[in-house]
Amino acid sequence: MTTENYEKIHKEVLGQTQDHQPGVEEKMTPAPIYDDTNYKGSEKMKGKVALVTGGDSGIGRAVSVAFAKEGANVAIVYLDEDEQEDADKTVKHIEYYGVRALKIKTDLSDDENCQHAVDQVIQEFGQLNILVNNAGKQFPTTDFLAITPDQLQETFSTNIYSMFYLTQAALPHMSNGDTIVNTSSVTAYRGSPDLIDYSATKGAITSFTRSLALNLIEKGIRVNAVAPGPIWTPLIPATFDKEKVEKHGDDTPIGRRGQPAENAPAFVFLASNDSSYMTGQTIHVDGGDFVGS
Repeated sequence: MTTENYEKIHKEVLGQTQDHQPGVEEKMTPAPIYDDTNYKGSEKMKGKVALVTGGDSGIGRAVSVAFAKEGANVAIVYLDEDEQEDADKTVKHIEYYGVRALKIKTDLSDDENCQHAVDQVIQEFGQLNILVNNAGKQFPTTDFLAITPDQLQETFSTNIYSMFYLTQAALPHMSNGDTIVNTSSVTAYRGSPDLIDYSATKGAITSFTRSLALNLIEKGIRVNAVAPGPIWTPLIPATFDKEKVEKHGDDTPIGRRGQPAENAPAFVFLASNDSSYMTGQTIHVDGGDFVGS
């Protein structure tokens, strides 16, 4: 896939909405690009097992497919029945690259569900080497006073509490050389006036990444993060109105939204031994939207 292709797809996106988060990829027009055919795997993860949350669609699907290309068996977690078709398609695409796949339907905001998800991975594959904490929700709210306790609880439970729960469940099965990659956001660094609670969780994820990296360094488990900018995922039409969807990504220096496939190589880098001298760091894949420390 070339830059010209991505720019062409950007111009084809018209206003569209969905009424349910995190959204369904099969309903999006045009479909997000999750498998860049120019990306060739080189067995960087051969023999590894990865668990990817929100892996049925969007960034999670692209990451899962890229991991499969690199030889990893992949378990994906998705939220509910509305995402079933997306999950089935992702599993099929993972298996296309000659590895095994497992789909797990559960709500990760519950700690027991997180434990059960990890148990299923161990039962199926016998090991867990890579954890990608990627699932998330966002609820645009212009008036800060309109952010309700229920909304705050749902946003934090999904976006950051689940990372604590799932990581605690996964760590007893991880050892020296294994990796954790968390999905942060450009909003953690530049802020967002309409996504204050969401941005706060992403800021927490950045600090969680840095602190957990220091905590696990003696065990040889590395922890890093990717901070995407405006990426064409189901969460966008499931979050914003038609006008904002159509203009999504226009204000980045590159001048367009990104595709999930453009995020995946950063996750591969951080999850593989290519980044063996990195921990506690964040890679920014945001079209130049954020420049800072």
